[in-house]
Amino acid sequence: MAKDQGSLPAGGYYPVFLDLKHRRSVVVGGGKIAERKALALLRAGTDLTVISPEITRKMEAEKKKGRIKHIRRQYRKGDLKGVFLVIAATDSVEVNEMVSRHAQCLVNIVDTPGLCNFIVPSVVKRGSMTVAISTSGISPALSRSIRKEIERLYPPVFSQYLKSLRGIRARALKGIGDKRRRAVFLKSLASAQMLGILREKGCGETKRRAVNLLKKAEGKGDRHGY
Repeated sequence: MAKDQGSLPAGGYYPVFLDLKHRRSVVVGGGKIAERKALALLRAGTDLTVISPEITRKMEAEKKKGRIKHIRRQYRKGDLKGVFLVIAATDSVEVNEMVSRHAQCLVNIVDTPGLCNFIVPSVVKRGSMTVAISTSGISPALSRSIRKEIERLYPPVFSQYLKSLRGIRARALKGIGDKRRRAVFLKSLASAQMLGILREKGCGETKRRAVNLLKKAEGKGDRHGY
């Protein structure tokens, strides 16, 4: 599977979000970069194995909790049997190339796009909202700069609003019988006006207005203003 390390796939990359729950993933490497990759995979709910003679304290802590299986040795051929995804984050070019060559699954070799069949984007997480930024491996530094701008544009209050929307949307799907009126209401929850209120006045006020809009759409509330 190894390719020219300088090459990139023709046409760039196809963006996708993976469901890793109950799927087997492997991280090869035990340093700080491997730790960051491992913790991100754990948050996605994967069944994770780390292969490395040594691992960081944080990974040791996750191992003691039973969240990481640790194989305390160097990577060997055959370690990827039945694996859905592998990330190699070692300081050995030879090991990284071997992982890429052996992989018959999704494979990412840190900082070497030419050995990967997928790359990991810069990510902004706000609860259930995930924003991913990629420059197709050309400039990770630019991806990080754009990520910081997005973090400022979408502060943590968005995660609180999303939590509220789960229940409001479920109620709307049951309580608003007219499809057109329901669609208009659901779009109103994400309008520029509502997002402005969220940024300026917080989640509590935005949720209150959303609930008032829902009552009106259900035919239960005052039809004048919010």
